[in-house]
Amino acid sequence: MNTLEFPPALRSPLFITETYNEVRCGLCPNYCEIKNGGFGVCGVRGNKGGKGIIPFYGFVSALAVDPIEKKPLYHFKPGSQILSLGFAGCNLRCPFCQNWHISQNTNISGKWIKPGEIISSALRQDIPSIAYTYSESLIHIEYLLDCMMLARRHGIANVLVTNGCVNHKAAVKVLKFADAVNIDLKSFSEETYKKHLGGDFKTILNFIELAYKMRVHIEITTLVVPELNASENELTSIADYIASIDKDIPWHLSAYHPEYRWNAPPTDPAFLLQTANNAKKKLTFVYTGNIVSSNDTYCSICSGALVKRNGYNVDLSGLINGNCAICGKTPKIVF
Repeated sequence: MNTLEFPPALRSPLFITETYNEVRCGLCPNYCEIKNGGFGVCGVRGNKGGKGIIPFYGFVSALAVDPIEKKPLYHFKPGSQILSLGFAGCNLRCPFCQNWHISQNTNISGKWIKPGEIISSALRQDIPSIAYTYSESLIHIEYLLDCMMLARRHGIANVLVTNGCVNHKAAVKVLKFADAVNIDLKSFSEETYKKHLGGDFKTILNFIELAYKMRVHIEITTLVVPELNASENELTSIADYIASIDKDIPWHLSAYHPEYRWNAPPTDPAFLLQTANNAKKKLTFVYTGNIVSSNDTYCSICSGALVKRNGYNVDLSGLINGNCAICGKTPKIVF
């Protein structure tokens, strides 16, 4: 049982069904049946005396101002800053998790912050966007909705960084208030999601397609993990899938390093770069992360450099009033 001191309940849980002494959570495909005194797979949605509880409402494990490219988002307000909130827990069990200290554990340091305080912080620092990130944000959907509705009222953009593993009703509810999402598409295998990650493959695809249908700005990230998804066939399948939705969706290929319970060697940078080059035959924008590489954005018409990047330093001189400075084409970038 978590040893944190919880404040009084500030919000009733959503997607919770109470029957007798059991609580069933319908937020994600795990459909956890939670015994009295326990929590679901995510570690944050629980049962106290036969009542659904969300005692981690407002618990923030990290609060920082980041360059938006760190999310990673390259086509949404490039060069801007974003206020990033981290949480605790996750509804997946990825053995290679790079943030496992907060995603696979809820007995961590942090502080309780009300939604209004988050919005006030962004306004006070003149930061145009808020990211819900670091560990899985959607398992805290009640807090997200309260923050996101308030942020929208004050003209602040909402960014979700998520595994996308929530059921349709929850996805619709939260995507209504999202301006941008970066979705982790960890594999293109139903078996891998089920056997290694504890998630549902089709649910993630449905989330991506729903976000696109609802006109939310989308970027997709795949951590390329040796002995899991680092095969040419699987990564080609992901590129084909993204292209089938929209070839202009940016795809971030990120290098893995050994972490948590996965001890395969780090991703080979040469393999990552070759995969990116192959994907560029199908997708307009492909980027590589966690290795030294060029991640500039080029015009799809004249090939002029629109956005130049050196780490998190961004040069927008290739754009004039949001258009290509050379040919005048309007790129698929949200300003």
